[in-house]
Amino acid sequence: MRASKAAVASVLALTALLLTGCAQSVDPIERLGKKAVTYGAKGVRSGPGAPVVTRVRTSDKVVFLTYDDGVEQDPRFVELVRERRLPVSMFLTDSVVGPGYGHFARLQSVGASIQNHTLDHTALRGLPYAGQRHEICGQQDKLGSRFGLRPRLFRPPYGTYDTTTLRAATDCGVGAVVLWRAALEGDHLTYGTGPHHLLPGDIISLPSTETTGLTLVDRTTRLLREIEGAGLRVGRLEDYL
Repeated sequence: MRASKAAVASVLALTALLLTGCAQSVDPIERLGKKAVTYGAKGVRSGPGAPVVTRVRTSDKVVFLTYDDGVEQDPRFVELVRERRLPVSMFLTDSVVGPGYGHFARLQSVGASIQNHTLDHTALRGLPYAGQRHEICGQQDKLGSRFGLRPRLFRPPYGTYDTTTLRAATDCGVGAVVLWRAALEGDHLTYGTGPHHLLPGDIISLPSTETTGLTLVDRTTRLLREIEGAGLRVGRLEDYL
């Protein structure tokens, strides 16, 4: 009789444990979002949401090339990336890319990474959570279905965000919110805080442009000369975050 009571107690304890486990969230996006908070470059602090990165703290003599939107879809750029083995990061906006995803599949096949820049290039700061999550998660879903891999990195349009953005990005499975310290404007670099020259770990943004008369290949080639002249090389951002 005593053995029987002990067995019943054991079964009840096991049942309670299982029910407690089932009460926890089983949303795969939420689980991935919580895990994503642990991502980040050395020295980048993770807060309640995905960490925000403007440059990577590294002693490696590397900088990182990031491209926004997806306006320019020049086949010559695919060849440049292939020939130079450039590990570029493409932050894509669905409404901008339109029917041009095949171009970026070719870029991915020669070494580019595909990352998230929202569905509609909407300025996120100040929007309610539902709207921000729609913009970020919606593009995560589209890129995941088209390229077979959900992006780990996200860049908010115009570089503007708030704490709601970070929470939504984390809930969508984003590992880091990527900004930049240097940006190519026309044919020259502009800088945010810090020295006005390239440093190891700098993230460089090449925004879409239609006013300079320079193609994406032209701008990238000029920038590569400046990078090499500074004794630096292009690194793969995803390897450092």
